[in-house]
Amino acid sequence: MSTTVSDGRQSRGGEIPGDWERWLAAQGGDNEERLQRLRRGLRQARREELTERQRQVLALCYDQGLSVTEAARRLGVAPSTVSRTLQRARHRLYRCLRYGL
Repeated sequence: MSTTVSDGRQSRGGEIPGDWERWLAAQGGDNEERLQRLRRGLRQARREELTERQRQVLALCYDQGLSVTEAARRLGVAPSTVSRTLQRARHRLYRCLRYGL
């Protein structure tokens, strides 16, 4: 539901028009430095925080682009095992990197 604020602009859910534009402008710009920092953190977390099997499964599925089924076949395990391993690895990486996001 939208309402009209005192200067005639439409407000949605208590948000003043223009706040979003100001926020976007403040957050805008080049984020290359932030992306580089995140990539470095991801490489470090993959090396230091994951088990060897988790690193192996991530490499197969993300670096080599294999599906869960193809990775499972290559590793000689069930697809559900690969899926669970990926889930645990992603969760562990998220816990390590969440404050840098």
